[in-house]
Amino acid sequence: MSIVSFLNIGMHGYVNPTLPIVAELVRRGHTVTYHTFPAFAGKIEAAGAKVYLYSGEDMPLPDPPIPLALLEELARTTLGLLPGLLSDLRRVGPDLIVHGAACPWGAVAARELDVPAAATFTTFAFNRQVPSPTGLSRALVAAATARPRLGWGYARARWALRRSYDTGGLPLIDLMNACEPLNLVFTSSAFQPGAEEFDPSYRFVGASVGSRPSDPGFDAVRLEDPVLYASLGTVFDAGPALLRTFAIALAPLGGTVVVSTGQEEPADLGPLPPNVLARRSVPQLQVLDRAALFVTHGGMNSVNEAMRAGVPTLVVPQGADQPLVARRVVELGAGLALRTDDASAETVQALARRLLDEPRFREAAAAQRAAQEQAGGARRAADEIERYLGEARQSVLIDRAWGSAEPCR
Repeated sequence: MSIVSFLNIGMHGYVNPTLPIVAELVRRGHTVTYHTFPAFAGKIEAAGAKVYLYSGEDMPLPDPPIPLALLEELARTTLGLLPGLLSDLRRVGPDLIVHGAACPWGAVAARELDVPAAATFTTFAFNRQVPSPTGLSRALVAAATARPRLGWGYARARWALRRSYDTGGLPLIDLMNACEPLNLVFTSSAFQPGAEEFDPSYRFVGASVGSRPSDPGFDAVRLEDPVLYASLGTVFDAGPALLRTFAIALAPLGGTVVVSTGQEEPADLGPLPPNVLARRSVPQLQVLDRAALFVTHGGMNSVNEAMRAGVPTLVVPQGADQPLVARRVVELGAGLALRTDDASAETVQALARRLLDEPRFREAAAAQRAAQEQAGGARRAADEIERYLGEARQSVLIDRAWGSAEPCR
C-alpha cells in the first residue's frame, strides 16, 4: 500500500470533492495525509486522513474578490507555507502528492521533493479552447493597471518563488491551473466544454460525492412536493434582498421552497410565505434528491450535484467561473441563466415556471445525470490514482535498471 498526501487551498468547494476519494483510498488500505488549514481539519479527519495543519491562520478570501487579487494571495501564501510544508512532507515520505490545480504550493512541493503528482480540478479544465478565468487576458492586464499594488505584489511573490524553489511546470501567471501528468476533473466529459480537445492526462471522473454528516434537525421526507431549492453558496455574499426575491418568486410555484441563506441570517430576509423554509445551511444532497428545481449561483460543485440528481437549474452567477458554468448549463438545455441585475421576482418566477412546465429541461438534466453516473465519481478517481501509482513505481524500476532517472530523448 502507498502513502498519498493531499494538499489544497482553504475553500470548501475545493476540499469537499476530494473527501470521498480520501475515504475510498483509506478503505482500500492506503495511508492518506491531508495538509490543510484549521477550519477543514474536522471533516478531513472524518474521511480517514491524518491531518497536518499549515502554519498560520486560514487563507483569507481576497478583497476585492477578483482574479488578480486571488492570484496575488495564492503567490504570497505559497511563499509563506512552503518551508513548513516541505518539512512535514519530508517526514511523511509520500509516494504521491495529490494537489488542487489551484494549489500552487502542492505543485512546487512535488517538484522540490521529486515525488509524482496528480492534480484535481473542481472547476472545468482549461486550455486554449476553454480559457481559464485566471489566465493572461486583457481583463487581467486591465486589473493590474487599475490596481498596481496587486499587480506588483503578484510579480514580487512570483519572482521570489522562482528564485527559491523549483517552479518548473508551474504556470507563470495562471496559478489556479497547475496541471500534472494525471489530472482528475470532477465533472463528466459531457458537461466539460471541448472535452475532446484535452489530452489523455485529463480524466473526467464526474462529480465526487460521498456521504455527508446528517442533520437531525432537517427532515427532507416531510418536505411537500414540488420542492424548489435556492442557494447562492458560501463564498459570494449577494445580500438578503436577492435571497428574499427567490423566496417570494418561488413560493407560489412550490409545495415547499427551501432557501439556504449561507452568510446571511434567515431573519434578515424578512417575513416569508408559510411554505418557505429558510436556513443558514441545509443537507444539499438530500434536498436535491427531492427537488424539482434548483436556483443556484453556478458553483461547479453545486451544479454537478444538481446534474447528478437530474434537477433542472436556474443559474444566477455571482463571479469566478460561474458565468462559464451557467453558459454550459444553457448550451446543454439543462437549465436557464439570469444576470443578478435582472433577477426581479417576476423574472425569476417566469423562468422557474418554464423549467417546471417544459419537459425538455428535465430530459436534458436526466441525460446529464446519466453522464455523471457513467463517469464513475470517487471510485473512478481512486482507480486512476492507483493506476498512476503503479505506473510511477514501474518507471522508477526502469530508471534504476538503466542507471539513470533521465527520460529517453
